[in-house]
Amino acid sequence: MKRWAVLVVLLYLLILVVLTAPLIVVAFYPSNRAGLELALEPLLEWGYWAALVVFVAAQAVMLIVPVELSLGRPTSQRSVLWPILASGLMIGVLCAGIVVSLNEFFRKANADSTSVAVPFGVLLGLWAVWTIIFARTSRGTAAMDVVTQQCRYLIKGSILELLVAVPTHIVARARDYCCAGFWTFVGIAFGVSVMLFSFGPGVFFLFAARWKRLHPQRAD
Repeated sequence: MKRWAVLVVLLYLLILVVLTAPLIVVAFYPSNRAGLELALEPLLEWGYWAALVVFVAAQAVMLIVPVELSLGRPTSQRSVLWPILASGLMIGVLCAGIVVSLNEFFRKANADSTSVAVPFGVLLGLWAVWTIIFARTSRGTAAMDVVTQQCRYLIKGSILELLVAVPTHIVARARDYCCAGFWTFVGIAFGVSVMLFSFGPGVFFLFAARWKRLHPQRAD
């Protein structure tokens, strides 16, 4: 089961990396730089890889409870806390995506002058708030139900975030200022990443169920 969890995490990482270039080309088409140079540019930036590390680590944390349950181990409140922290972080990411998208929509070319402290402050603040909310609402709930519930919240949240980020990106791209649509694109990237993130536990259980059918005598 642990190997399947690692496989899900690696699959999530691979999907994010593979989708990077196509998402950039689609988001900024037509553009005289919408080619290989633009599509591969993020791969040379440390910030891109740092963000991937955060998302992938959170995905691994989200699989702690499913792995323990698949192995027949009892789950504790401590083990449930980790998925709650990961879910709270992803909600913070979604809200930060909404903030940067609306900021560019209203401030236009002046959006680049906004301090990065604003979206980071939103992310960290709402991470704390939603972690507390999730922790309170999960009291007395079975561990697997907690994870399933968090995934439902994240799917709904990512859809809501994309309903803000995609229209604002379309509007921003129609404007003629430098780097039009960059921040709204960041919002789209956050929404897509969190949506894929929320499917992780479900994908793990598909793999685990298949493995158990093929190897009923093996536990891990």
